Amino acid sequence: MKIIIFGGTGFVGLNLAEVMLARGHEVTLYDRAPLPPTAQCSLADYKARLKVVQGDINDMEGIDALIAEGVDAIVLGAAVTAGDNLERASTARVLEVNVMAQIPILHAAIRHGVRRVVNLSSASAYGAAGARFEILDEETPCDPVSFYAISKFTSERSVARHAELFGGDFLSVRLSALFGPWERPSSVRDTPSLQFQILAAFARGEVAIVPEAGMRDWIYAPDAAEAVAVLIEAERPRHRLYNISRGGLWPALQWGEAFAALNPGLLCRLVAPGEKTVIKLHGPYRAPLSVSRMADEFGWRARSGCAESAAAMSAWLTQHKDWI
Repeated sequence: MKIIIFGGTGFVGLNLAEVMLARGHEVTLYDRAPLPPTAQCSLADYKARLKVVQGDINDMEGIDALIAEGVDAIVLGAAVTAGDNLERASTARVLEVNVMAQIPILHAAIRHGVRRVVNLSSASAYGAAGARFEILDEETPCDPVSFYAISKFTSERSVARHAELFGGDFLSVRLSALFGPWERPSSVRDTPSLQFQILAAFARGEVAIVPEAGMRDWIYAPDAAEAVAVLIEAERPRHRLYNISRGGLWPALQWGEAFAALNPGLLCRLVAPGEKTVIKLHGPYRAPLSVSRMADEFGWRARSGCAESAAAMSAWLTQHKDWI
């Protein structure tokens, strides 16, 4: 398949690119940011099937021409992943990129006969409903609060409505709490995972002091990318929305301890009373996402739990020493 990943040089985009290339597909990464040198080296073996296009998400003529070359699937992954500070500074930008910029891409996909479009949404779309239910499935009523959550929920409805109006094979996925390879803060992403912040503290030669245990339905990014790959390749998905998650809560503190145990000299611990830490857990508590739909329809479940992802991330950083 020929696949375009918008936001392709970002955190999720690079994980998905690795998976799709390993599965034999041709991948074009479209992003305003260039491909990081470390990723360029890592993906060098796939050079014949990898193309990187540096451009703005609002360059509709350029994007239409790219899609017109012939594309089997598009991944809508360009997003402003905003916490409170970025929302205050760039409210309009959040909505512009996360919702409005998608619409011309969807129209181009319809015009040029793209077989499948996958919109990368977020568990934040559940919003305040996340504290009212014990588990969140795709039919749980959403109550988005932040502009980021509102934008993600709106993107889902926009993608679904375009599919209804024009007959496109479009769907959305809600990604839960992601962490793992290629994660980095940027001007459009100010909510790094607790795991990234733990690793950043280790890289500074510091003890990683976490403010709380960090109970979330964490999912290792390569596992999430595998789930998206399944949906891209599926002949005929039965739904327009899928949760992608580990499927249960577990503490990031335990992950930091597991990583430290694999690397002597490192220490991760809970903050002491009266002690300060720069590490921050972003977002309110949210119930875990149900993954029954993905499991029942495709037999997919995340492979990596706490210990497995700590070991995998330790091995990854051995090969990508300068990333963090």
